[in-house]
Amino acid sequence: MVHLSQLPDHLRDALVNQELPDYEETPWVPARPLAQSRVAIISTAGLHRREDSPFVAGAGDYRVIPDDADTDTLMMSHVSTNFDRTGFFQDVNTSFPIDRLHELVEDGFIGSVAARHYSFMGGDAARRYGTGRARSCRVAQTGSCRRRSSGLCLTAMYARRGRACTYHRK
Repeated sequence: MVHLSQLPDHLRDALVNQELPDYEETPWVPARPLAQSRVAIISTAGLHRREDSPFVAGAGDYRVIPDDADTDTLMMSHVSTNFDRTGFFQDVNTSFPIDRLHELVEDGFIGSVAARHYSFMGGDAARRYGTGRARSCRVAQTGSCRRRSSGLCLTAMYARRGRACTYHRK
């Protein structure tokens, strides 16, 4: 990733002065202790299994990655001149920390790992947020949500937006 100081002035200024969304409120849902929680990975690295179709920029869709998927079949279709894929090729856990999650279960730090994980193509926030709401509810419906099971719903992209799906509202 390039540092701001290394960018041409016009690009640096555009990034520093870009308009960012302002969210009126940031509700928070109290979570259960991690040792009692089920954790799902939600990635914006454009990851998919070899047999899945690659991501297309701007499509706003997602891919389901089963927990038992062979990580040797994971592909990255994220395209950006500022995105270094070297770490992913050396260790999938740099972008999809599935082995680390299973180690956390073995250590008793988290309760369990969800059966399904989700990947989006990063860099297209306007379209992704709409899908994020659907994904957070899908995670809830598939047993990774504390309101539907004993797990914790980690929908980072949607949570960053400061909202909670209907399964999380009290």
